[in-house]
Amino acid sequence: MTRPTGTMGYGKDAEALAQQYEEVPFREQAVRTALVRAVDIPDGVELDACEAERAVAAAALVAAQCPGGEPVASAYGPDEPLPDLTGLRGLAVDALGRVLTEPSELYELWAESGGERWVAEVRRLENALLPQPADEQPGLFR
Repeated sequence: MTRPTGTMGYGKDAEALAQQYEEVPFREQAVRTALVRAVDIPDGVELDACEAERAVAAAALVAAQCPGGEPVASAYGPDEPLPDLTGLRGLAVDALGRVLTEPSELYELWAESGGERWVAEVRRLENALLPQPADEQPGLFR
């Protein structure tokens, strides 16, 4: 799959994820800020591609800590583990929803270039962020 010029890939090799590691202190607040910026864009106002990429990267960091989430590995990552980000699951789902809702520059760029795999990857992140049904949660008494 060829990605649109200037956009992030999907999965562990996402450029924005590497930039997230390089540019921010590795704290919950930095991840929260990236998610909030996407969610707070008013309806009808285009979500900038850079903000959308940061939101996807932040959501990937949250999803990595959830059951079924894919671990994030990057040469740009911190030496210390990230704090527990699972409290940001709902916010991350909302941010991904906004990324996939027009007007979203990143979504539009991918849509123009046949980005079905990219959309599927974002949906996979969303699914990892959703709470497990009670009957599938480990450690529950039955």
